[in-house]
Amino acid sequence: MAAATTSTTATATTATNFPNCKLYSSSSLSSKSLISGFTLPFSHIPHKPIRTLHISNSLPRPKSTATTTNPAAPAAATPQIPKLPSKQQPFVSRFAPDEPRKGADVLVEALERQGVRDVFAYPGGASMEIHQALTRSSSIRNVLPRHEQGGVFAAEGYARSSGLPGVCIATSGPGATNLVSGLADALLDSVPIVAITGQVPRRMIGTDAFQETPIVEVTRSITKHNYLVLDVEDIPRIVEEAFYLATSGRPGPVLIDVPKDIQQQLVVPDWDQPIGLAGYNSRLPKPPSQAQLEQIIRLISESKKPVLYAGGGCLNSSPELTRFVELTGIPVASTLMGLGAFPLSDDLSLQMLGMHGTVYANYAVDKSDLLLAFGVRFDDRVTGKIEAFASRAKIVHIDIDSAEIGKNKQPHVSVCADVKLALEGMNKLLEAKSSKVKIDFSAWRDELKAVKEKNPLGFKTFDELIPPQYAIQVLDELTDGNAIISTGVGQHQMWAAQFYKYKRPRQWLTSGGLGAMGFGLPAAVGAAVANPDAVVVDIDGDGSFMMNVQELATIRVENLPVKIMLLNNQHLGMVVQWEDRFYKANRAHTYLGDPSKESEIYPNMLKFAEACDIPAARVTRKEDVRGAIQKMLDTPGPYLLDVIVPHQEHVLPMIPSGGAFKDMITDGDDIVVVLNVCFEVTLFGELDELDKSKFDLASMSFSDKFESPVEKKLRETGESLKTWTQTRKKFPHVCVSMGNTDLDFVNPSGLWAHQATIQHPIS
Repeated sequence: MAAATTSTTATATTATNFPNCKLYSSSSLSSKSLISGFTLPFSHIPHKPIRTLHISNSLPRPKSTATTTNPAAPAAATPQIPKLPSKQQPFVSRFAPDEPRKGADVLVEALERQGVRDVFAYPGGASMEIHQALTRSSSIRNVLPRHEQGGVFAAEGYARSSGLPGVCIATSGPGATNLVSGLADALLDSVPIVAITGQVPRRMIGTDAFQETPIVEVTRSITKHNYLVLDVEDIPRIVEEAFYLATSGRPGPVLIDVPKDIQQQLVVPDWDQPIGLAGYNSRLPKPPSQAQLEQIIRLISESKKPVLYAGGGCLNSSPELTRFVELTGIPVASTLMGLGAFPLSDDLSLQMLGMHGTVYANYAVDKSDLLLAFGVRFDDRVTGKIEAFASRAKIVHIDIDSAEIGKNKQPHVSVCADVKLALEGMNKLLEAKSSKVKIDFSAWRDELKAVKEKNPLGFKTFDELIPPQYAIQVLDELTDGNAIISTGVGQHQMWAAQFYKYKRPRQWLTSGGLGAMGFGLPAAVGAAVANPDAVVVDIDGDGSFMMNVQELATIRVENLPVKIMLLNNQHLGMVVQWEDRFYKANRAHTYLGDPSKESEIYPNMLKFAEACDIPAARVTRKEDVRGAIQKMLDTPGPYLLDVIVPHQEHVLPMIPSGGAFKDMITDGDDIVVVLNVCFEVTLFGELDELDKSKFDLASMSFSDKFESPVEKKLRETGESLKTWTQTRKKFPHVCVSMGNTDLDFVNPSGLWAHQATIQHPIS
């Protein structure tokens, strides 16, 4: 029997994973020549060994001052293949035991046996047999996306919101390559996905056949493992292995590539094949030892200013994490991916840390003497300048993936283990020693409380414009913080992380590591399928939304009650923010509207919704926001709310890329005060009366470094401005803010609008 292929840079030590395979170095053999010339059996096509995400990568890793091995830990039993909840217990096949059936039917039944209820599949020539088999299944529902990327992002939304693996299916060639962004996203964010692709018949592999792409090679570095099925009899084993690999250890995506002739071949399947993952199982982390956990408890008792840095690796251990915080009183700072693992409304929550984290979360980490890093990878968006991150603290790093320990930041104590098991063990120790271990961090908590009171998350409002942060706050209030929120990527993503108070894990769905625009709407599709009784809201930006706008058709046809709150500023807001701060406000293709129709909102998102028969509305005034959001929530089925917001808003606080806590830009006395006002300027005459309730002219100073012709004339002649005319109503989407960059803009209508330094904040 031919075995499935395994992956690149193969060595003899990895052959234990697949004992029937001889592995070759990709440097000495061409996969294409092997396939087309048949110089070796298909099982010998070079491919990478199983990527066990717990095994250190090839980069040198600094040695920890405490061992990462667990010599005192009990021997772990061989991990069992996790079975998903099945609709049929015991499983009853629609085929007689000895009845031959097509490989595609075997594949679908293998999914059924794993308890799969929903798939996101888009058909094509090389996957038609699978779709035909799906129509013969009474237990699997196919949600038809309108693009394969929408399908894989929907599978991610399904997995992220439910904890179960998401399944997507695509055809060969462009269908398969359209999955690439989603697979990379799932790998970086540790999301269990099983992707199935059709492939050209085996005899045509390597001939550049129509819609042939070597998707196994393409996805080699962005999947936890992938398979090319070369024998129809291997399908039951491969599917079982794929689900196990996707969900065990550090979760991730697995791809199964199935040639069309395999799908068509008749076979009587063997459902009791042994799996060949001995090498993988031997590398799964063991439970933490008693000695390691006691060492951590001792460090906690000796510290004065501890902080718990909780990441996405804590999502499966929320009760244990909450209990640990109750026992210790240690404040918790969450990563973007860890939001919801600990309730953000809790008094001990510091909310999010990192580039756009709160002042108090970043302050706490900077001043801490002990950093408990649980389920994190010290990502650059969290740490900034790595040398300055938690520079005063001893660091304890617990993670299921040994490759992450010491990769970016050297810990003082490291434990390679499941965070859930580590927290369970520490909680038992703390409960047993509660009368002996003196833990009192009240002075530290009081210090952080004072910082929080002085530097709360906030925003300023002026007149009737809608601050995007305000819209999210209102949504949080009206849903009581219980909605499942998905987002695209950009400013709206950060505001959704800052201003929605997540209460539990798997409420927050976003593309963290990859930062893939277009994620929000299809992820909401998957979340709505997995959680039919939940309120699911896609908080999106107009830039991200347009990248997968076609999925409006999916939510309408499937009648999914997905609500879309679109924060529409007609710009790529996050790029604009960086242009303002680091590129002299030079606009480089970040305006998304129609330059010939500056006074209009373009494109008209309501028309997109109308074309898909989805109710929609637009709101432009702050006073109407609450009613508009309530109507969105009360309307049955899908709904789109187009919220027009100014593009001048910056996501604050902000630590510039590569910066440290001391470099944080915040909404303080010496930083930006956003006024959201623009003016029509003429050169000569007297200064008209100014509405001083908005701001004081004396508090502004124009730049002499990057000046417009108007500014230059003003500076050189000292002429007063003749008129200051608010143009917000006429041009709501081209107004610019008063910022701290001393720069100017010119809008396409010929009105100069100046960005000035606020020397004294306006109350």
